[in-house]
Amino acid sequence: MLRSLLPALLLSSTAALAEVPRVATDIAPVQGLVASVMGDLGSPALLVPPGASPHDHALKPSEARALQEAQLVVWMGEALSPDMARKIDAIAGEAAALALFDLPGTRILATREDVLFGAADTHDEDHDAHAHDDHAAEDGHEDHDDHGHDDHATGDHGHDHDHAHGANDPHGWLDPENARLWLGAIAEALAEADPDNADTYRANAAAAEARLDEAVTTARTTLDPVQEARFVVFHDAYQYFEQAFGLQVLGALRLSDATSPSPARLAALRDALEAEGATCIFAEPQFDPHLIETVTASTSLPVAELDPLGSTLAPGAEFYPRLIEDMAQRIATCAQG
Repeated sequence: MLRSLLPALLLSSTAALAEVPRVATDIAPVQGLVASVMGDLGSPALLVPPGASPHDHALKPSEARALQEAQLVVWMGEALSPDMARKIDAIAGEAAALALFDLPGTRILATREDVLFGAADTHDEDHDAHAHDDHAAEDGHEDHDDHGHDDHATGDHGHDHDHAHGANDPHGWLDPENARLWLGAIAEALAEADPDNADTYRANAAAAEARLDEAVTTARTTLDPVQEARFVVFHDAYQYFEQAFGLQVLGALRLSDATSPSPARLAALRDALEAEGATCIFAEPQFDPHLIETVTASTSLPVAELDPLGSTLAPGAEFYPRLIEDMAQRIATCAQG
């Protein structure tokens, strides 16, 4: 049975491990955070490789083996990977699990449903940024696995239901304040599993927080000249980053990476590019560029690549701060031409 560390971050009541615990993580940003806390003591395994979707990735034998051998699994949670809980339960056996998205204090934003993010939406009016307690009480919290939904454009309202994210936007790792909270939780989980190295984990987490502060300062400086720029993104994965750094995103071709946009959505975005004076549109390396071409065919709008999972970045302790800095630089470069 899967043993959660939440809310008390309790591992097992058995004796502390005599060696550094084997750790598995789901996505690269989480691996980077865990790597920064483990430091030289160990290297966490990655279950969802660069270029794969965390929503429905089928584990390769080597990834399943890493999960089977793990004593601690650190992952985002069911909002991002609906099937991962079952895999952890079935494969990891007695491993403890820390779901970061479910940690008390994590900033949680409601999933957006409109074609254009500035449009009035009763969904957003009723679901402002949630703390963990509100998030856990939502009726839709347990029903995230809706990948089979078709697009349902609704004509004049420009309202699409192609998302597979459930009530809450699962891309919470793109809020640096969430990452700061999670570093401390990861350190405590590792300290519980490995008391002999508890001081090292906590010191590493403090150092990682300081490095994160540097990255945020760099990103703010980089993005300051483009605060008035307006962007279109490939899929709605950047809401946390937008709010953290005050960016203006008009809309997304897709509300999730699970389904294709309707013709009505593409038409609305084409109109918005002209009416709102869009500055740049962002593609993603995992997806077909033809959708971008469909929207920008009659414009000279610059296209750049943005990836919320940082697939081009080297793994390790520097991954997360570099992800924040890299995204800021890509956005600013595209906006400034």
